[in-house]
Amino acid sequence: MTLLPAFLDLHGVRAVVVGGGAVALRRTRALLDAGLRVQVIAPDCCDELAALSTDCLSTDWQPRPYRSGDLSGAVLVVAATSHASVNAQVVRDARDLGLLVNDASDATRGNLRFPAVAARAGVQVAVSTGRELPMLAQALTERARDLLPTPEQLVIWTERREAALTLPEPQRQADLGALRQDIRRAVGVPA
Repeated sequence: MTLLPAFLDLHGVRAVVVGGGAVALRRTRALLDAGLRVQVIAPDCCDELAALSTDCLSTDWQPRPYRSGDLSGAVLVVAATSHASVNAQVVRDARDLGLLVNDASDATRGNLRFPAVAARAGVQVAVSTGRELPMLAQALTERARDLLPTPEQLVIWTERREAALTLPEPQRQADLGALRQDIRRAVGVPA
C-alpha cells in the first residue's frame, strides 16, 4: 500500500489522545510540537503526561474513560490505550466523523501514521517504511539527521538563492547551479 506523504499545518486545531501511557505521551508531545491543542482522555496517566497537562496551556487531561462524543470538534485523534476494544471504538468513532485517526496499537486500522522524524534548522525529514517496521524508519532518520544542514549553512544557502534570483540571465542560472552543486555535495549526493 502506498501512503500519501504530507506535511500538514494543523497549528491551533484540537486533537484528542485517548490513553495515558508512554505511547500517548510520545504522540501528545509530537502533536504539541506541531502546535495542536491536545485533550488527553484516560482514567490514569503517566507522571510526565500529567505534568504536561499542568504545565502546558495547550494540554488538557480528562481523568476518565473514553465516551462517545469525546471526539466532537477534533480534527485529529490518537487511540493509544492498552485495551484493543477501546482503541477499536475510538477508531470507529473517528472514522465515522471523517477525522484523521491513528491507532497506536495497529497503525493499519487508522488513516494516519506517525513517521520517524529527523529535524534541524527548520528542515524536516519524515520516514515511513510502508510496513510496520519502526526500527528501519528510526535508523533511516538517524542517518538523515547527520545529513541535515546546520542553521548557519541554511542561512548561507538561503541568502545565496535569494541573491541569485535577483540576477539577470544567464548569471542567475549559473549561480543557482553552483548553489545546487554545493548543497548536493554537502549532503553526499553526486553533483
